[in-house]
Amino acid sequence: MRILVVGAGATGGYFGGRLLQAGQDVTFLVREKRAQRLAQHGLHIRSALGDADIAAPPTVTAATLREPFDLVLLSCKAWDLPQAIEDIAPAVGEHSAVLPILNGMRQLDLLDARFGADRVLGGQCVIAATLDADGTVRHLNRSHSLGFGERDGGDSARVRRIAQALARANFESRASSHVVQDMWDKWVFLASLAGITCLMRAPVGDIVAAPGGRDAALALLDDCRRVAAGCGHEPRETVIERARGMLTEAGSTFSASMMRDLEQGHRVEADHVIGDLLARGEAQGVETPLLRLAYAHLKAYEARRARSAA
Repeated sequence: MRILVVGAGATGGYFGGRLLQAGQDVTFLVREKRAQRLAQHGLHIRSALGDADIAAPPTVTAATLREPFDLVLLSCKAWDLPQAIEDIAPAVGEHSAVLPILNGMRQLDLLDARFGADRVLGGQCVIAATLDADGTVRHLNRSHSLGFGERDGGDSARVRRIAQALARANFESRASSHVVQDMWDKWVFLASLAGITCLMRAPVGDIVAAPGGRDAALALLDDCRRVAAGCGHEPRETVIERARGMLTEAGSTFSASMMRDLEQGHRVEADHVIGDLLARGEAQGVETPLLRLAYAHLKAYEARRARSAA
């Protein structure tokens, strides 16, 4: 199976590097500068679950991508998605499958419109990783999973082939017959975590220790849950109970990467993670006051950041 991994940053670099380490046929679609660095210094992964050092991993740029791949693994920031979709177009042939592992759901709408829903799988990943200044992929905890499947819940030869290829790599992989629900479950939790930690500019433990903090975190989770329910994808009670536990754990240092990006003055995925969920709720007539407040906070931050950059 020929696999194109879009980007060699923290997420793409980790999963693509693990697949190369396992002997899979992987090529990274990267910008010219990243291609040069990888050619000169290689791809390096540092993880408590095992390091990887790959000399001169195969790369291609948007200008030199010419032929289709069996699988396109799409991991990028939401603001890069429109350009990434155009960049991967030559790689998406008649029998290609695109596996996006972004958070949220809007990526499915955009990919369906460009390539057709029959070529687009559902997918998600769970990993905490970052890219060091020297380009090393640093895995921050012990979670490294990738889920995927046909969006109608059916079995297929291509999903079985993908499962076989991914099973050899040093990360957890799982073909799911309910991948769209899996994506909604993750989105509900992630939007709740990002919303409350960005609003409060604090990790979970500090939020729940503050007067009214615990109630606010749970109210935001309920906003997100009701949007999912209104869209026909309400998480199971066990999923919500797990989310409640993680959002109210005393002393927890847990926070969303969006909060860290915000505190460092970086771009944030406000529209993709929070705004799109809010819009879907509004379309279903679901009132979400705390979700709306979280989105307003993030848009105010973006406006202030844009003025500072001007």
